[in-house]
Amino acid sequence: MTVPARVSSAARVLLIVSLFLADVFAAGASRPLRAQAQTAKIVGLGATTCQRFSDDVKANPAVRRDYLAWAQGFMSGIISSRPPGVDEGLDLAPVSFDLIKQLHYLEDYCARNVSLDFSDAVAALYKRLRQEGKT
Repeated sequence: MTVPARVSSAARVLLIVSLFLADVFAAGASRPLRAQAQTAKIVGLGATTCQRFSDDVKANPAVRRDYLAWAQGFMSGIISSRPPGVDEGLDLAPVSFDLIKQLHYLEDYCARNVSLDFSDAVAALYKRLRQEGKT
């Protein structure tokens, strides 16, 4: 994996760790997208509640990037765990639903669902991206 040079070293480490954890998660994942039905323990910054995500973002808006990086890694884990022929070619960062729109989606979802986990918001975003790919 190549990380652009303009990314800070802390962000690089977070991105690499997030992607690694997503790969580890994907290796054992054969479950539906609902995070509550999981058998594996999700770890990392995004392994929290929607309420905590919302509180963290309000306290420090810059942390939004870190949560988004975790979400991208988590969705990469989801897509890599899909059976052959399912979600092939799915773009997790389409021009029509760019990263800023994805971040707003996560923020809105969590604002409406504070009792759910952040991973539920990411799973919902993944489903939204699947719809985007069909348009």
